[in-house]
Amino acid sequence: MTVETLRTERLRSHRLLGPSESVPDAARHLLAVQSQEFWAGRWALAVRSSGEPTLGDVDAYFDSGELVRSWTMRGTLHTIPASDLGWVLAATAQRQLRAAAPRYRQLGLGAEAFSAAERAVRKALQVDDRLTRAALFAVLEGCGIDPREQRGLHVIQNLALRGILCQGPVVARDGVTREQFFVLVEEHIKDAVGPADPYSELFLRYVQGHGPATVADFAWWSGLTLGVSRAAAEAASDRLDQIEEGLFLARDRLPAPQERRVLALGSFEEYYISYADRDVACPPERRALIGPAVNGQVRPIILADGVAAGTWKHSTAAGRPLAPPEVTLFDDTSVSDDEVSAALAAYLRFLTG
Repeated sequence: MTVETLRTERLRSHRLLGPSESVPDAARHLLAVQSQEFWAGRWALAVRSSGEPTLGDVDAYFDSGELVRSWTMRGTLHTIPASDLGWVLAATAQRQLRAAAPRYRQLGLGAEAFSAAERAVRKALQVDDRLTRAALFAVLEGCGIDPREQRGLHVIQNLALRGILCQGPVVARDGVTREQFFVLVEEHIKDAVGPADPYSELFLRYVQGHGPATVADFAWWSGLTLGVSRAAAEAASDRLDQIEEGLFLARDRLPAPQERRVLALGSFEEYYISYADRDVACPPERRALIGPAVNGQVRPIILADGVAAGTWKHSTAAGRPLAPPEVTLFDDTSVSDDEVSAALAAYLRFLTG
C-alpha cells in the first residue's frame, strides 16, 4: 500500500471523506474522540458529520445523554457514546489506575480517601443529580479532602475510572463553554452495552474508525500493553481485513469521494494523534511544530489531502470578541488562501451558527 493510498483509506475511516449521517453516528464510528480540549472534541465530531452541525447541536447530544466525556484511555479525556462507556472502561481502567497510583501516593490519596469521596459524592448527587467541578470540590472539602494541588481532579478522575462519575450535560454560559456537569453513571446511562470480549471489540472499533492501523498503533491509542493488544487483534482478526502483514483495515468500508479537501482540524485531532507512527499525517521534520510539545499540547492543524499543511489557533475565551483564527502555513505547502479561508469559515459557522 502506498502512502497516498494509506492516507486516503484513513481519511475514509475517519469520516473526513464522506461524513457520517449525524453527530451520534460519527461518535459511534470513532468510539472515543480525544477531548481534553472540549471545544476541539466537539468540532472533531461536527466536521465528520453531514449537514454542518453547530456547537449547540453537538451540545444537545451531551444534554440528552447520548454522549458523555470521561477518562477512557491513557489518562486522557475522550468523548464517547454513553452506551459504550462501561465496556471500554472494563478494558482500559485498571491499567490507567495502576499508572496513576504513584501520583495518588504523592498527593496522600489512598483507599480510605477514595471511599470517603465516593460516599460523599453519591450522597450529594442524590440531592442534586448534576454538579459542577467547583461543587464537587466543595463536597470533597466537606469530607476532609483538600482539592488543591490537583488533588480534587485526581479524586474525580479516580471515581470516573471506577465507573462512578462521568461528565454529561454542558454547563450553559455565554460563548464557548468548557465545562460539563458531573453525573452518576448508574443514573445517567440507561442503555449500556457490553460485548463478550471488550478487548477484541476495542480493537475492532479502533480499526473501523482509524484504519489502516497496526497493533502498535492500537497499543498507543488504547494505552494497553503490546501483549494485550496482540491478543485483541488476534481475537478480532476474523472481522477485519489484513491488507499487509500487520496492517488492519475494516471490512465494511464506505465509498468516499476522492476530491481534494482542505480542513481545519482541532487540538489533539484523532487523525494525527491516534497512531504510534504519525509520518502519514505529517513529515517528521514538521511534527515539532504540531506537537505533542513539552507541555503535552497538540496544536490545531490545517489538513490538505491528508497531510498537515500548517497550524492555526483561535481563542474561545469567555468575554472576548470572536476574532478571526490565526494561521501559520508551512513553507512548502501548496494550499491556497481561499482553501484555508473556506476551511476556517466552516469552523466559525460551527461556533456561531
